[in-house]
Amino acid sequence: MAATPCLLSHACCRRWPSKANDMKIAIPRERRPGERRVAASPETVKKLKALGLDVVVESGAGLGSSITDAAFEAAGAAIAADAASALADADIVLKVQRPLIAAEGGEDELALMRKGALLFAILNPYNSRDHVKAYADAGVNAFAMEFMPRITRAQVMDVLSSQANLAGYKAVVDAASEYGRAFPMMMTAAGTVPPARAFIMGVGVAGLQAIATAKRLGAIVSATDVRPAVKEQVQSLGGSFVAVENDEFKQAETAGGYAKEMSDDYKRQQAALVAEHIKKQDIVITTALIPGRKAPILVTAEHVASMKPGSVIIDLAVEQGGNVEGAKLGEVVTTANGVKIVGHANYASRIAESASLLYAKNLLALLTSLHGKETGVAVNWDDEIVKAIALTRDGAIVHPAFADAREAQPA
Repeated sequence: MAATPCLLSHACCRRWPSKANDMKIAIPRERRPGERRVAASPETVKKLKALGLDVVVESGAGLGSSITDAAFEAAGAAIAADAASALADADIVLKVQRPLIAAEGGEDELALMRKGALLFAILNPYNSRDHVKAYADAGVNAFAMEFMPRITRAQVMDVLSSQANLAGYKAVVDAASEYGRAFPMMMTAAGTVPPARAFIMGVGVAGLQAIATAKRLGAIVSATDVRPAVKEQVQSLGGSFVAVENDEFKQAETAGGYAKEMSDDYKRQQAALVAEHIKKQDIVITTALIPGRKAPILVTAEHVASMKPGSVIIDLAVEQGGNVEGAKLGEVVTTANGVKIVGHANYASRIAESASLLYAKNLLALLTSLHGKETGVAVNWDDEIVKAIALTRDGAIVHPAFADAREAQPA
């Protein structure tokens, strides 16, 4: 008799589904403070069920995104009373944020997952290396969705793009709410209201959406970035581009499309240009991030001090140290000269209903790509997407970026 094929991993001690449609997908409720998103929607549940997969959703998992248990149940999901019931014997676990672990001193979600399970989530491993080791120790095969490679067939799975797009939109909406004046020019019998001036610093997905949204609201929009390729994108959205365009600027983008760390000399030149430009701005939105590194400071205390009273700064990088001096995570700070610095955490969760729908589709696209009619969800560990997002496999840390954690494991 032929050996049973390895459907999910090479761990020999786990329970194997007897057939593809015995595979169980668990969607637990998110437990980290402030997280309102959920890793599934009624639409994606229906499609997962159509693939022959069983779906179990923990009761209340969707309430932060206005999705009721009844809506999930109508789509074909079973509703579990608690996390333990949802995760029991689950082959695949879909989450938004990384699970809580014992070392955090509270609820241990990871302990509820069985050995050999596949975990797909935004795991933030650079800032939680202890979690990476914990996944390996638990025998959970963990995949970081934010490591999705920027290749054509992975675009529909790109969670950074889907979530950052919404964050850029919400940042402008929040800025408009905090700003005490109108965004567009308004001509009335009593006089003319001048348009707001919005400056977007960092033109990735979030920045581009911020430009488009601010422009739609009627602001005069400008933007800056160290990557030369985005200049045309900014201009195509109706914004003006602000940058020191020297030789270093022309080579300031990685092959993967990310911004490189710039030299101190370039930073000084750019800071001088920004210092003059920022004095005239009413709204500043910063979005600059470098993977695995502290966010670079783009707006100094001197820049803030030069701005007009009533100006608003939104720091989308505050969770990674912040782009703005004086920004505080989770707070709105008003400076001595009347400038508001907004440091809201987890911007995608501030627009949770839309963010959940898009994130759920990212996960569905990935699972569909891994799914076979006879095998169910089967991981091809040689696939370039799997290689990019896999952190742990069968008790070992496999991602090269976490070799230090791998070396700390017992032989």
